[in-house]
Amino acid sequence: MKFITSIQNPFIKSLVLLQEKAKARKQSGTFLIEGLRELELAIKGNYVIQTILFVPEIISDQVIKTATDKISNYELISISKEVYQKLAYRDTTEGVLAIAETKSNSLADIKLSENPLILVAEAPEKPGNIGALLRTADAANLDAVIIANPKSDLYNPNIVRSSVGCLFTNQIATGSTSEIIDFLKLKKICFYCATLQDSIPYHKQDYTAPTALVVGTEATGLTQEWRDQATANIIIPMQGVIDSMNVSVAAAILIFEAKRQRNFK
Repeated sequence: MKFITSIQNPFIKSLVLLQEKAKARKQSGTFLIEGLRELELAIKGNYVIQTILFVPEIISDQVIKTATDKISNYELISISKEVYQKLAYRDTTEGVLAIAETKSNSLADIKLSENPLILVAEAPEKPGNIGALLRTADAANLDAVIIANPKSDLYNPNIVRSSVGCLFTNQIATGSTSEIIDFLKLKKICFYCATLQDSIPYHKQDYTAPTALVVGTEATGLTQEWRDQATANIIIPMQGVIDSMNVSVAAAILIFEAKRQRNFK
């Protein structure tokens, strides 16, 4: 087993780039996972694990081997605390990192149930919001999360961290607005767009058929293309001064209204 102690090691330097640069992740087709729970969820989500790095003073190789007993053909490397601190994105993880292969995130790869419920988010920019959307999608056991016109690399460490591993538990696809609208129409999925213009209250809409709930950014909302082609536009009535709320909060309200209707159908 290799043991790496120097932060000047070329391999370690390449991993620092992997953490910091979307270009490095795109070129290599890999990204870093931090934390034992996240690693276990990635394995459950059928991500290919190339390498696992661990600090023997913090976690034993036996614990790692137990957690990864369903996979093989990965390299196990022991690293010093100094190297770990250079690579770790969080202060309180368990001394384990992994290099995993990214997925294609193609619309064509999504597998849907007979009566799917999907979340579509157009151009979300903040990794924290994307992570929160993925956590909500996991909590509701949605069929898929689709990101339209993505502004952030899905494997940004902030998204991995804020999603608490839900990046790996959801089916996720990306595409342009036009591509996603065509996909939804092809699959005969009704889509309801959260917008201020020409909308009906969200709780008066029926979501018991195949449904996609579409949310935009807090700053600009959804583009005209979504609003024009929606099955219906919906709004969350607000009683305060402001006319919008955090996108992850709005999505959660819509998603769990759809779940409520389906549970009582």
